[in-house]
Amino acid sequence: MKRIALAAATLLAAIAAQAQIYQWQDENNKTVISDRPPIGKVKGARQIEADAPPEGGANGKTLADREMEFRKREKEAREGADQAAKDQRLAAQKKEDCENARRSLNALESGERVAMRDSKGERYYLDDAQRAQEIAKLREDMQASCQ
Repeated sequence: MKRIALAAATLLAAIAAQAQIYQWQDENNKTVISDRPPIGKVKGARQIEADAPPEGGANGKTLADREMEFRKREKEAREGADQAAKDQRLAAQKKEDCENARRSLNALESGERVAMRDSKGERYYLDDAQRAQEIAKLREDMQASCQ
């Protein structure tokens, strides 16, 4: 019986000690707030009674509301990163298309014979009219992809 009473008294003392908060100024005039009492000489030492924090916390929001806001911000950050990666891939593809069109235009404008394949897979060489059409088409592609 004495052991139970001693354990209960110790438990109550520990709970009461945890609820105490101390505030003071140290030798550098910095305000210190701690759950342990100050040691030595300090200025303006006082004990603050710590009540349980209100249900809504300091800013009036519950833990569930703060968790939901955190998850929303996390989702928005993920979506932003995904969009940035998508934009980067599109820019890289556009740059590659521009380089391909530029190389093809250089080849056509060089005056060398250019061979193409028809729908049956047979090779044919471009005549001057076809070359002019291909050059015009490549210039349009370059205007669209090289901006």
